[in-house]
Amino acid sequence: MKVSLLFLCLSFILTSGCGKQNEGNSETNFDRVVLSQGADTDTGDLPSLALTLSTRLVLLNFLEDEEEKMDQAGELIRLVVGTQEFRRRILNHTFEGRKIFVDNGGLTNQEIYQTILDGAERLSPNRNNRIDVQVELYYGSTNVIGYTYPNSSRIWVNRKYFSIYTPAGVAQNLFHEWLHKLGFNHAATWSDSRDYSVPYAVGNIVGDIGQDFL
Repeated sequence: MKVSLLFLCLSFILTSGCGKQNEGNSETNFDRVVLSQGADTDTGDLPSLALTLSTRLVLLNFLEDEEEKMDQAGELIRLVVGTQEFRRRILNHTFEGRKIFVDNGGLTNQEIYQTILDGAERLSPNRNNRIDVQVELYYGSTNVIGYTYPNSSRIWVNRKYFSIYTPAGVAQNLFHEWLHKLGFNHAATWSDSRDYSVPYAVGNIVGDIGQDFL
């Protein structure tokens, strides 16, 4: 996400953009848990939804090794959301001295956290505690990491970056784009405040904590 981005999203109303080999279509449901010794595994008094968030992805144009990396990214997301640190960092996120996110849709930090746990995408507003998206790999020579459209359940991810990212980096980008599916926006061009938007800030949190599980 730190790469200088020329986003396809002139505005989220048109496109949300962030930062073909063998045609394929596979669906992944993640149910394996692999922890590293340095990971935060204290669940304490976390809400039950934080521990049960699941991921259901339909993968398009993925090679076998790429599916494995996305599999790992999906697991990391589930593990990260199930940590105390993830909740703390969202609830305590500040901008200009206030506990808020930029482009928060009028929601408090607690409401943003709950929205993530509910897992109700705008196009399928069922609170099923699950990440439901299609993910398509493509190759582009631009510095767009990925993008989506508000009228589509699909996320497009640039293989140029996917191939060099760690699973934590893939998880960060995937979560960023999924937050658009929940209705969160950010500025189309870089600004001092854009990193404090929900997609960027929470995506960065997922990437940071995800590294602890690798």
